[in-house]
Amino acid sequence: MNSDHEREKLNTETKVVAVGRPAKKPDGGLNPPIALNSTFHTGGPIGYARSGNETWSALEDAISSLEGGKTLIFSSGMAAIGAILSILPSKAIIVAAKNGYQGTTNILKNLQESEKLIVRFVDPTNTKEILAAIPGSQIIHLESPVNPLLDIIDLPQVIKFAKESGAGVSIDNTFATPMNQNPLAMGADICMHSVTKYLSGHSDVLLGSLSTNDPALYSRLEQARKYGGAIAGPFEAWLALRGIRTFAIRMQRSQENALELAKRLASDPRVSKVRYPGLASDPNHLVAKSFMKGFGAMISFEPKGTPDQVDLMCDSSKLITNATSLGGVESIWERRRRWETESETIPVNLIRFSVGIENVDDLWADIQSALNAAKIS
Repeated sequence: MNSDHEREKLNTETKVVAVGRPAKKPDGGLNPPIALNSTFHTGGPIGYARSGNETWSALEDAISSLEGGKTLIFSSGMAAIGAILSILPSKAIIVAAKNGYQGTTNILKNLQESEKLIVRFVDPTNTKEILAAIPGSQIIHLESPVNPLLDIIDLPQVIKFAKESGAGVSIDNTFATPMNQNPLAMGADICMHSVTKYLSGHSDVLLGSLSTNDPALYSRLEQARKYGGAIAGPFEAWLALRGIRTFAIRMQRSQENALELAKRLASDPRVSKVRYPGLASDPNHLVAKSFMKGFGAMISFEPKGTPDQVDLMCDSSKLITNATSLGGVESIWERRRRWETESETIPVNLIRFSVGIENVDDLWADIQSALNAAKIS
């Protein structure tokens, strides 16, 4: 694109195809090269491979156009979160969900136990509790929808209050994606992604990203990446950029499938509870509808079975993969409490279901077959 202004006028479906391309020139490549260099000649802005890479820059440019802030990529989503935590002062107060993504929750618990940070864990469904925890904190780090219960946080209200209280705001936008919400546009300081998931979309890379509109904050995070060493590989960055080209159409199809399957699961007598904010019956529906453009492609549901039966159900599917990741073109599910580090607030029989782009009737037939194989009734 010729200018940032021209990019801003494009819709997301167009941005994902157009951004992060090399400058046009005769016989120039349509795609950026995979820049396999650890060493650079002197006199340029990079200097050494921990500071920059041509392929990184293309991916960062693409994510920047989607989230509306300058972007840094990292070797994983957890590396990106680690960079945020690394720039906080000793014993800083951070507000976080008590039942959010287990990787984040557990690193925060470890930092609190070692007295490096003070963590105020809150119920993400209770806006009053979140707001009450914010005054005096240095930063809030929240995700919405929350992993894995899919609770929706009233981000416009929470972000506005946090900024008025002098707290920094970091939002994990992995589940919602920039198709459905843009935290920076709501006033957040940092928008974080596990690029491994929906943005790359093919279950073949580990990457993370941080986007911000604050130049000083960007500089501090860039230094944290440079000296912390959590840098991305150029081949992984190239694969993620390739995946972003189809992000919009993948997300559209996955969301359509998720809504239809959530409706079918909600009417199945062998399922006791379905969590999906796109359902009108979901307690988070009205809040999500008030500011989100879509409801995502994640479903959580509870079959009427024991943990062993649910494990057997997940193992019995032929099309849906029993695995612990999400956001790929393929459908993936798992019983979350099979992990010892998962929050005890998560029901023991809850399945987290990342809905892919397959034919929805094929997916439904696979779910029915798996329920039958596990003898869930």
